[in-house]
Formats: sequence, structure tokens, C-alpha cells
Amino acid sequence: MTPHARLNTAVLGTGPLGLDLIERIHASPYLNSPLVVGHRPGSRGLAQAADLGCVTRSGGIDAVLDADRSVDVVFDATNAFAHPAHWDKLADTGAILIDLTPTTTGTLIVPTVNGHQAAHHQHIGLVSCSGQAALPILHAVTSRHPAAAVEMVATAASASVGRASRLNLDEYLDTTQQAIRCFTHAPDAKTMINISAATPAPPFRTAITVITADPAPADDIATLTASVEQKMRALVPGYHVTSCTSEDRTVRVVVEVTATRSRIPVHAGNLEVISAAAIHAAEQRAQHQEAHS
Repeated sequence: MTPHARLNTAVLGTGPLGLDLIERIHASPYLNSPLVVGHRPGSRGLAQAADLGCVTRSGGIDAVLDADRSVDVVFDATNAFAHPAHWDKLADTGAILIDLTPTTTGTLIVPTVNGHQAAHHQHIGLVSCSGQAALPILHAVTSRHPAAAVEMVATAASASVGRASRLNLDEYLDTTQQAIRCFTHAPDAKTMINISAATPAPPFRTAITVITADPAPADDIATLTASVEQKMRALVPGYHVTSCTSEDRTVRVVVEVTATRSRIPVHAGNLEVISAAAIHAAEQRAQHQEAHS
């Protein structure tokens, strides 16, 4: 079998999310081992990346621009405040920027909804962790049963919400809410998040409520959600629909995501679902380039 042409990658950010991206990149037949960039030289995250066989640099986005080799795809796992400057510096380079921070500046991609579009955009936004968990269900339900209103409440274990995520909570909520409106066309959308300090740490959970314009039969909703669950589990094995009800015009679905990977605690399904989406987007681009080369 002829090996695939691989894209050179870089990862901005050295927290658990960045380290999981490294492992996924190493396992991908389409992506080369990344340049891993942090802000502080000698940080624990950079040391761990080096132990995984990666070239490491400090200095942020400038270190990517000054790299010895060209970079085709940059994964931004920093924070929403830093991301716009990263795009400003990369826009003219031709590199693909995949944004794992909660901003709306890139084209919003959800793999099972519009994942094929990732091949055609240079700046890709992944909404948020809760967006990646909830939007596949919301899109499936509202495509069949138009929504009058949508509410999504996410619950994440405190230990899985890092400093950058806490700094970006307002952006997280705003971006997720905008994405819900975009993908469902619901005139009224509300998003909330609970950060739980419970012990043991609870799994990542999204509770979805849709008020439909007309009654939504329970058997139809069950079929739709089962189909989404199957597609999502191909990307995120720990994705489960744990509750699904429909009464008259009120649909309620609860999704839990548990992590199944070595670098992410089992309760941190929020990290796993967005990491999987990022790799899917990069591989879509690689496959498209290979098909048209």
C-alpha cells in the first residue's frame, strides 16, 4: 500500500489537551509528528512533549513562524484571548489553523454535521467542548423538527477545566450559543455550564432541551439520537446518550462523554470530544489534498 502524503503539524499549548493531540497526531496516517510550542521554556508540558519525541520550542506563535520546516496545520489549544493574534500572523502563510479555543472567527466545524467542509477552509473553529457534544444531536433533531427554542446545560468536572478555560467562560458560553443558533436556526437559544467539584469527579455531560414548533414523536427522536450516537462513537468511543424523551413539543436528551485515552482522565470527556474533532478536521484536509494532487 502506498503511504499517504503527510501534513506537517504544530501544536500551540502544552496542557492535557495539547498532549492528547500529540498522541493522536502520532497515530494518524496523514499527519507528521508535531512541533510543540509553549510560552515558557522548561515547562512541564514541553518536557512531556519532548519525551513523546516531539521537537519543542517556547515563544508562542512566533516560534511556529520561525520553525526550520514549513507547517501545514497548526492546532491552537491556548485560549480565546490569544487566538486572534495567532490567526493574524498565520493568515498569509497558507497554513491551516484549527482553533480549539471558544471563538467564532473561523468556519465552525462539527465532524458529523459538516465535517467535510473542513477540507475547504484555512481557518477552522471547533465551537467548544459542549458544542461538539451537543450539536450533533441538536442538528439531527431540529433538521426534522424545527425548533422554537433550545437550551443546553453542560456539566464538567472541576479537575477537567483548566486555567485557560476558566478565563474564557464568557467566550465559551457566547460561542456555543451562537453555534446553536447557526446549526439549528432556533430563534431562542440558551447555554449554561456547571463546573462540579464533586468527588468522585462526574463525567462530562450535556443536557439538551428542544421546544419544537410541532409535536415530535418519541420513536422518531429515539431513532435520530441513536443514529447520532453511533456516528459519534466512531470518533469518540465514550460518547453515550443516557436519556432521551419526547413529550408533545418538548424533547430532552442527555449525553455523557467519558474519556478513553491515556493522557486524559476518564471524567474529562470534554477534552476528548474536541481533540477528536480537531484531528478529524486536519485529516479531512489531508485526504482532500491527496485526492487532488
